[in-house]
Amino acid sequence: MRLARLCAAALPGLMALLATSALARDDGRYANSPLKPWFESLRSEYGQCCSDADGYVVADVDWESDKGRYRVHLDDEWVVVPDGAVITEPNKIGRTMVWKHYVDGHPHVRCFMPGSMT
Repeated sequence: MRLARLCAAALPGLMALLATSALARDDGRYANSPLKPWFESLRSEYGQCCSDADGYVVADVDWESDKGRYRVHLDDEWVVVPDGAVITEPNKIGRTMVWKHYVDGHPHVRCFMPGSMT
């Protein structure tokens, strides 16, 4: 019974910690970037992609294209990129980027912008 009370007391703190880690990580370092408005305008069928600070650069070895479909390696998993998540406008930075979120502890792709793969 004492263990159950201890666990119940620790649960709100753990939930707050997890919720805080899901917040955007824009700390202002890109505030003066000339590409900031462009990043903030990026959208997929799943909504706004956010900004450069919220996206992750993906190395060429961590994504692939096969017959027009993409896969990206996120958190030790290969994740299929939904067609609706692909950004189709020209990539102004040339780097592959992904904006991810989690469902049941697994990464999913909200937005994906393929790079030049050079």
